[in-house]
Amino acid sequence: MVQGVKVQKDQGTPQGGPLSPLLANVMLDEVDRELERRGHEFVRYADDCNVYVKTRRAGQRVLQTLRRCYAKLRLVVNEAKTAVAPVWGRKFLGYSLVVGQGGARLVVAKQALDKLRDRLRRSTRRSSGRSLAQIAEELRAYVPGWKAYFRLAPMPSVRRELDSWLRHRLRAVQLAHWRRGRTAYPALRKLGARVDEAQRIASHLRQWWHTSALGVNRLLPLAYLDRLGVPRFS
Repeated sequence: MVQGVKVQKDQGTPQGGPLSPLLANVMLDEVDRELERRGHEFVRYADDCNVYVKTRRAGQRVLQTLRRCYAKLRLVVNEAKTAVAPVWGRKFLGYSLVVGQGGARLVVAKQALDKLRDRLRRSTRRSSGRSLAQIAEELRAYVPGWKAYFRLAPMPSVRRELDSWLRHRLRAVQLAHWRRGRTAYPALRKLGARVDEAQRIASHLRQWWHTSALGVNRLLPLAYLDRLGVPRFS
């Protein structure tokens, strides 16, 4: 669709469709066999491929080989996404490898975390006009799938931070829904806020981010958001 209007396409395949990786496997089978013939260790999914060698010079040679192989198939290497670089920190299918005291381990790549945060920001916009229950429903359609995909990278501290950040945003959404102090005050009192506490929060509604941590985390605790069905990352 282009600006909301359906247009017919005569090139390419749909983004995320099952046909793209199938066609990639058909086209790149010849490249796989060439890498195997040369004894290289590599991993490929659709058109995303990593080849593992011992030196940078060997990496440059392999890259030239791949350019020639792709050229025979009338394919072009995406130079913007291609590099000869150490394996540590490189992104592959949303994952990265890091090394620490316990050895090598998988983590969620920074780009994947940035993409997740962007998605959550869109879902939790204060100006969307949707209720917390509606936002929670949208999150339930996305977060469990994200967790399942990245289950090989536990990263407990990162997941706890995501939980805290998401709930902070949801509390700010609730403040935005109240809009005015005279609407917020009775709602806060009903949630159990003290008189002075309700007055303080109601008088600072416009300072969404700061005020959402100004006692609102006690009035809208984790259990409250759990009852709404907000999914957790941790």
